[in-house]
Amino acid sequence: MTTVEPSGVWATAVGVARVRARESSRPDALFHDPLAAAFAEAAGPPPPLDAVWDDPERRRRWAGVALSIVVRTRFLDDLLAGAAAAGCRQVVLLGAGMDSRAFRLDWPPRTRLFEVDTAEPLAFKQAVLDARGARPRCERLPVAVDLREDWPTALAAAGHDPALPTAWIAEGLLIYLPQEAVERLLGQVGALSAASSRMGLTLGAQGTLERFSGDTGTAADMWLSTMPEDPVGWLSGLGWEAQTFTVRERAAAYGRPVGGPVRAQGPGGLVSAVRR
Repeated sequence: MTTVEPSGVWATAVGVARVRARESSRPDALFHDPLAAAFAEAAGPPPPLDAVWDDPERRRRWAGVALSIVVRTRFLDDLLAGAAAAGCRQVVLLGAGMDSRAFRLDWPPRTRLFEVDTAEPLAFKQAVLDARGARPRCERLPVAVDLREDWPTALAAAGHDPALPTAWIAEGLLIYLPQEAVERLLGQVGALSAASSRMGLTLGAQGTLERFSGDTGTAADMWLSTMPEDPVGWLSGLGWEAQTFTVRERAAAYGRPVGGPVRAQGPGGLVSAVRR
């Protein structure tokens, strides 16, 4: 298939796929994503980042971002496995991007996985999946809608049942939204979440915007928000019992401790929550 050049926020999803492809090739990989390389290849070569790679401090910062992507992927894989074991048979990926969990994770029978994103990345993704003959391991339901629009109605039309527990994932998404949009989105999620629903979030670590403020021409140009001072209390006010973890904590738990020149200081607050 011909390559397609992504643009805007969804171009970052291809960057995430490149990181996942590299991780999948490691002998000690924390996960295996066989489709990640296909997404990266279809998008063509990455843009040059000479200004980043010529600066040792910038290299360390972006190595931390790559590590945070790897760790958050494993963290959310584990969260979804726990949700499935607890009986969740609905999964919603908000801003799904190049997520391939419908294809690479083991799902219980009758699991329905909704991929919510705008039409352009979903079409690009489907073209790659069709070219590879990929078959999902659950019922996969793409929902082409902008999260700034009436996505709950589109999700309902695709078959989501708010009376049943749902596992929600917002991975690498909220940092691109202003705080008021984050509040609105999570309020909408809460309204569609039955008791015992689960939610996995990644939040920008405190100080992220300041540390990356000089990295123009990168994804940092689009970052808008970071986690609140008290994310557990914040989510409690929205009806969720939450636990938070740092990338450093989870990396150590996964046998990938952070040390030396690599700093886990990119967007990386990890949240696991259950609906009360």
